[in-house]
Amino acid sequence: MRTTRRGRTDDSGDAASIDEPDLKRYARQLRIFGEEGQKELKKAKVTIAGAGGLGSVTATYLTVAGVGRIQIIDDDVVELSNLNRQILHWEKDIGKKKAESFADKLSQMNSEVEVVVTTERICEDNVAEIFKAADLIVDAMDNFQTRYLLNRVALQKEIPFFHGGVYGFEGQVTTIIPGETACLRCIFPESPEGETFPVIGVTCGVIGGIQATEVVKYIVGVGGLLTNRLLIWDGVDTKIEEFVVERNPACRDCGDR
Repeated sequence: MRTTRRGRTDDSGDAASIDEPDLKRYARQLRIFGEEGQKELKKAKVTIAGAGGLGSVTATYLTVAGVGRIQIIDDDVVELSNLNRQILHWEKDIGKKKAESFADKLSQMNSEVEVVVTTERICEDNVAEIFKAADLIVDAMDNFQTRYLLNRVALQKEIPFFHGGVYGFEGQVTTIIPGETACLRCIFPESPEGETFPVIGVTCGVIGGIQATEVVKYIVGVGGLLTNRLLIWDGVDTKIEEFVVERNPACRDCGDR
């Protein structure tokens, strides 16, 4: 497995200490959750599966918020057709590994954040190893077969899983807490996907922004989460709907928990 790191990697000293530059950089958000909340962000290790449209948004906002370690997983390369929605990739990045392209931009946004790049396709054989250091998993994928793998590893590690999906002007978000909420397989027992789906960049902005908000709230312990709720965004009619979801006792992924 090829993994590279950018930014701060020195584990010596108090990794979660808040210094004078931090007080200036995060001044506006410190007014919301204080220094203790910022310390929690600095200690957090978030793994983002997918360096595409949703990943561009979640990675950006978690980086500027000061999450201590962000791992980006993607084995694909940047193509021209990605640029309408994958806003961390630019024309000069075409042909480059997507995860490396992310790391280049994120390291310039906040050099204090450790960005870990893993350029390997997620599969049954490597999923446990890839996610071994994760405290939280962000689903920025575009297919349900990989999402089900993420769901299972989150259940096994008992760490939160933040699902997001987009289709055209529509999107969906939910937050999964193993042992407490419905898992992804409870909500979607079978893969709803078909062939290559349509998507416009602004939908990734909405859904990715909600995912990042959920991650920050979970880490700092502020507000209520989208647990046992599936939020549906309709960008055409500018409507948000919400559906209650429940654990399935017979779920093949979480039914024994």
